[in-house]
Amino acid sequence: MKKITIALDGFSSTGKSTLAKQLAKHLGYVYVDTGAMYRAVTFFAMQNGYITKDFFDKQTLINSLPYIKLHFVFNPEVGFGEMYLNDVNIEKEIRTLEVSNFVSLIAEVSEVRAKLVEQQQEMGKEKGIVMDGRDIGTVVFPKAELKIFMTASAETRAQRRYDELKEKGQDVSFEEVLKNVESRDYIDTHRDDSPLRKADDAIEIDNSYLTKDEQFNAVLEMVDDVTNSL
Repeated sequence: MKKITIALDGFSSTGKSTLAKQLAKHLGYVYVDTGAMYRAVTFFAMQNGYITKDFFDKQTLINSLPYIKLHFVFNPEVGFGEMYLNDVNIEKEIRTLEVSNFVSLIAEVSEVRAKLVEQQQEMGKEKGIVMDGRDIGTVVFPKAELKIFMTASAETRAQRRYDELKEKGQDVSFEEVLKNVESRDYIDTHRDDSPLRKADDAIEIDNSYLTKDEQFNAVLEMVDDVTNSL
């Protein structure tokens, strides 16, 4: 069966990564979590004091981009590639609410986006890839054979994220998670460079009331329809 490029875009905490991992595993495709790449750059900026609640040294971060080396290493125990920053596994560190609070600001920086988009396009040259993020179907792979745009209410997404963080032992409140979700939505959709939007030819899925299996099976049918039509 001919391999295709699957682009999954949408708001934060809509389960893009979960669906992308399911599809990649089932289809034998490569999975790329572009959000992890932006989170890694954010973590780098936080580590080096380039960004805090009251301060963002954007130019120094831009100057440091040549020294940021990102790659994924497949971990068979978890079944997906984990994020490495300068050869150090930071998969756990980048999933905190603190990183979430800054990642949309980092993703606004055009120079950061240019660096990561170039890497993402290189990863997908051979097709057979599932990539999720905010601008995959509009910027990274505008010619992807299948584009999905995922959405759900802010409250639903905040509850999912809150449950996930609590399960990991993080001390957070639902209110601060909801505030983070709403803030990221605003920044993601209003930034000047590659704002989050549904591609004209993307299929929208509101998964507020869908189970993971229902969503997976629905998208798998779409994949079959596309591959069978090629």
